[in-house]
Amino acid sequence: MAIRSDEIGDILKQRIASFEAPVVDAHEGVITSVGDGIARIYGLEQAMAGELLEFPSAPGGPALLGLALDLREDGVGAVIMGEYQHLQEGDTVRTTGRIAEVPVGPELVGRIVSALGEPLDGKGPIETSQNLPLENVAPGVIFRQAVTTPMQTGIKAIDAMFAIGRGQRELIIGDRQTGKTQVALDAIINQKDSGIVCIYVAIGQRRQTVAQVAARLEEAGALQNTIIVAATASDPAPMQFLAPYAGCAMGEYFMQKGEHSLIVYDDLSKHAQAYRQLSLLLRRPPSREAYPGDVFYLHSRLLERAARMSDEEGGGTLTALPIIETQANDVSAYIPTNVISITDGQIFLETDLFNAGVRPAINVGVSVSRVGSAAQTKAMKKVAGQLKLDLAQYNELKAFAQFAADLDKRTRATLDRGLRMTELLKQPANSPVPFAQQVIALFAGTRGYLDDVPVDKVSEFEKGLVRFLGSDHAEIEKDIADKQEVGADTEKQLIAAIEEFKKGFAG
Repeated sequence: MAIRSDEIGDILKQRIASFEAPVVDAHEGVITSVGDGIARIYGLEQAMAGELLEFPSAPGGPALLGLALDLREDGVGAVIMGEYQHLQEGDTVRTTGRIAEVPVGPELVGRIVSALGEPLDGKGPIETSQNLPLENVAPGVIFRQAVTTPMQTGIKAIDAMFAIGRGQRELIIGDRQTGKTQVALDAIINQKDSGIVCIYVAIGQRRQTVAQVAARLEEAGALQNTIIVAATASDPAPMQFLAPYAGCAMGEYFMQKGEHSLIVYDDLSKHAQAYRQLSLLLRRPPSREAYPGDVFYLHSRLLERAARMSDEEGGGTLTALPIIETQANDVSAYIPTNVISITDGQIFLETDLFNAGVRPAINVGVSVSRVGSAAQTKAMKKVAGQLKLDLAQYNELKAFAQFAADLDKRTRATLDRGLRMTELLKQPANSPVPFAQQVIALFAGTRGYLDDVPVDKVSEFEKGLVRFLGSDHAEIEKDIADKQEVGADTEKQLIAAIEEFKKGFAG
């Protein structure tokens, strides 16, 4: 039986008249769609950008929070920080009035935590007395001072040629499997007795890799002054997106107290990918290479928070070592160029060098530190002043020498010196070299004491020299370490000691 059009109109009018819409206040909203860790919510007129939202939790489960990232006229787009399978259309969401924050404090040191500060290492709960917001405005120029104090990494090639200062941002960049993480771990291990708190942020790594990093640091005795923030590949994209900001807030706590901290972001390529995933699900338009237009701001607002504060502000520092993974050594790609332009220099690790056995595989020509010698001690400046130039010259000549039948004496001498200095700068993993020992080894190399040592004996010569000075002339190493410079008297003693050792080594 057909229904007439006027009857349909009457039925609709009755339904509209009897419809009772729920009264939703400005702090409440209703989920209109949910999926892929993203919820679209109608209402929430009073929600703030970056505010924590309270979602209905699963029966018997922990409280479920979300983050308001996309504020629109008709509602809010939020990322859900946890399991969301039980959520459905029509569920109520409430604002909390709190901007996303993370627990901070010395209680976190030595622990492995999530991006929300929850313990992941099975060592029990963490009771902290303070929280800091994940997003914080970077300190202005007035509150900073110049970077002049060295952050010793224990890696000879870096401390000699690309010195990193406390409060600097130095990018570690290269293809996968070129030793990027190892450089950062050596820098962390070298801080174990310096009083500097280290934060290692693992973004999108395998859980096994994070466990291996923790084991390596514990074995070296460096885990006791390190916080590991882990958002692994199995964690949802929102957690990977938040992890670097959480680690940065934990480091800022120590900087604000006038102490020193070092943070490693491993790596920001995966962070950019997690953010792209969130942004595209939030219906933001993609831009160049399918990244949202604000992906530069994503990393700049993170890395700008690294600083050396002025003495009036306590003089604390936060040094950042972001890691970026390239594809086929292409440093001109979108994300690498973004981060290069934000940081104060980059250490470029090259696959060919790595495969040739040069470890760390640092490309001297492309790597640079914009702070450099300003953050070097007088001793290191004296012994390594010409080193970068000499090695760059050696690399240029090496390419031409492959095609030359015979070389003049000067070119041959440059090649021989460069070959031995490259050998001297090689270093095994997890074995940072103390500052004074670096100065002694580089002094011997740059002053020509290795020129007649066979290339395959350079490492043996270095170890023997350090042992000899430690046992027979311990005052030289102590003097360099205490004064941070090589005085005229110390230089004479050092030359005499090297010549004495060399007679025995040659014999």
